[in-house]
Amino acid sequence: MLRNPIHLRLEKQEAWQHVIFMASLCERMYPNYQLFCVQTGFGDPAVYRRILDLVWETQVVKDAKVNFDLQLEKLEECIPAADDYDFYGVYPAIDACVALSELLHSRLSGETLEHAVTVSETSIRTVAMLEMTHAEREMTEEQLNALPSIEEEWDIQWEIFRLLADCENRDVELIKGLRADLREAGISNIGIILQQ
Repeated sequence: MLRNPIHLRLEKQEAWQHVIFMASLCERMYPNYQLFCVQTGFGDPAVYRRILDLVWETQVVKDAKVNFDLQLEKLEECIPAADDYDFYGVYPAIDACVALSELLHSRLSGETLEHAVTVSETSIRTVAMLEMTHAEREMTEEQLNALPSIEEEWDIQWEIFRLLADCENRDVELIKGLRADLREAGISNIGIILQQ
């Protein structure tokens, strides 16, 4: 799948930076899941939203306690099965759930780097799959990397990475600001607009 130097650079960041990076990408994938739920009546976007909010809370509230095992169980009940739907929208919804699942697994295992790379790859794969679906053909990595949508996704990931890299210590105000900016933008990695 599409690789990027950001995956090597993530190694230089600390666990809390990985968590915020993953939460940011999940925030950008949330509208994909929300739209799928609205269109199909499956699942509950509020569950995804609450779980993601709890992760953010652990990064800004000192001593916040969250049962991540329980959150993972709740999330697993909300993941659609690709075989149950015959339209494209199920795939970005599944990717959003996979990303949030990776984030929760990182909180349970304490291993954040490999999960951060997987979330990054999942987000870019969602964009690549949309492009290939529109084009009705497979594309090489070179062809995909030449697309503006792929370039934009990498740019946003790098922007989040750099913002976090500039912080030597956990900056609660920066984290709150990043979360607020992503929510306010209300647009997903594939251009889905958040339903209010």
